[in-house]
Amino acid sequence: MTYLPTILETTHLGAVADAMFRPCPTDGVVPEGFFGTSNLPTYVKHHGTWRMPMRPRMDGVIRANGDALETIEPRRVKAGDLVAVGIAEDGTEGIYVDGSAIAEPVAWGSAFRFMSSSVSRERPVDYEGLAAQLIAERDAGGFVVWVPGPAVVHSRARADMMWFIEQGFVGAMLTGNAVATHDIEASMFGTTLGMSDHGKPVGQGHSHHLRAINRVRAAGSIEKAVESGLIRDGIMASLVRKKVPYVLAGSIRDDGPLPGVLTDAVAAQDAMREVTIKATGALFIATALHAIAVGNLLPAFYLKDKRPAPIFTICVDQTEFLVSKLKDRGTHHAYGVVTNAQDFMSVLRRTIELALEKREHDEGEIA
Repeated sequence: MTYLPTILETTHLGAVADAMFRPCPTDGVVPEGFFGTSNLPTYVKHHGTWRMPMRPRMDGVIRANGDALETIEPRRVKAGDLVAVGIAEDGTEGIYVDGSAIAEPVAWGSAFRFMSSSVSRERPVDYEGLAAQLIAERDAGGFVVWVPGPAVVHSRARADMMWFIEQGFVGAMLTGNAVATHDIEASMFGTTLGMSDHGKPVGQGHSHHLRAINRVRAAGSIEKAVESGLIRDGIMASLVRKKVPYVLAGSIRDDGPLPGVLTDAVAAQDAMREVTIKATGALFIATALHAIAVGNLLPAFYLKDKRPAPIFTICVDQTEFLVSKLKDRGTHHAYGVVTNAQDFMSVLRRTIELALEKREHDEGEIA
C-alpha cells in the first residue's frame, strides 16, 4: 500500500484543519468529546502534518506533547495534558482511521486468512502456512507473543512449548499464575494439578502445586529457583535461560501466588502493554480471559518499513465460542483454530521441523 500520510496530504484531506486538542481537567479525567481509539492504523493532522500516534491500542485517547502524539489510557493522563477530541474517523475533523492495511488476506492459501467472519471446527488448518510465517518471523527478527493457558501444561504440550522457546519462536509470553505454577509443579513432582503424565491422580498430588509455590517463594524468585537448580526444566526454566520476557498476571482465584506474579491488575496491564507494542504476531492457546485481555491491548498492525502491516493473530481453542468472543471484543482480525492445545502444538512443531529439514536439504543441494 502507498504510505497513507502521502495520500492524505495530496487529496482533499490535505486542506483540512488540524485535529482539535483540549486540556484534561484533572488527573485521570479526559475532556468530554474525546476521540476514542481503535486498534486500526490512525492518523492525526497535527501542526499541519498527518502523523501516526505512537503506542497504538484500542480504548485509549490521543495525547499531544509538542509534535509527538501518543495513544494512552485515560487513567494515565495528567491535568492539563492535551487530548484529541472529535467523533469523525474520515479525516474531516483531522483524524483518519484506516482499515485497509489489515483488510487483505495473507498469502497462506484460502484456508488461512485475516478478516474471516466465520469460525468452524470443520475448517482445515493450513499448518504449513503458519509454520512458514513463524519461520519467517523468527528469521526476520519478528516479535511473536504467545499467550498460553493451563491446558498447554496439562495436555502434555509442555515439551512442545519448551521447544518453541528454545528454538527462538517466542518473543515473549503473557500468561497467569496457573501456567507457571503447574509447569514448575511438573518439574518438581512430575504432576500437574496432582495428575500424572497419564492423567491419573497421585497420592497427596492435590497439594503438589502448593508445595511448588512454597519452594519458589523460599528461593525468592523464579529466576533464582532456576539458577539454583530447584526448577530443572520446563516452560519457565526455558524462558529464564533464553532470557525471553514474560508477564504473569494474577487473578482473584490464584494460589500463592508465585513471586513475580503481578497481583495489581493495572500494573499487570501496564507490563503487558510494554510487550504488546512490540508484537508482530500473537498466538492465543486455550485461554479465554488472557486472550481477550491481550487482544484488547494488541494493535491490529505494526510498522514495517514505516508502513502498517497486519499483525497475524491466531486463537486456538476447542470451541468456536472463544474465537467469536475475541472478535466481538475488538480483535476482529483473529483467525480461529478449533482444536485442542496438545494437537495444535505437536502438529505445528512437527510441521516447522519438517519445513526446516527441507530448507536445510535444499540449501545443501544448491551448495
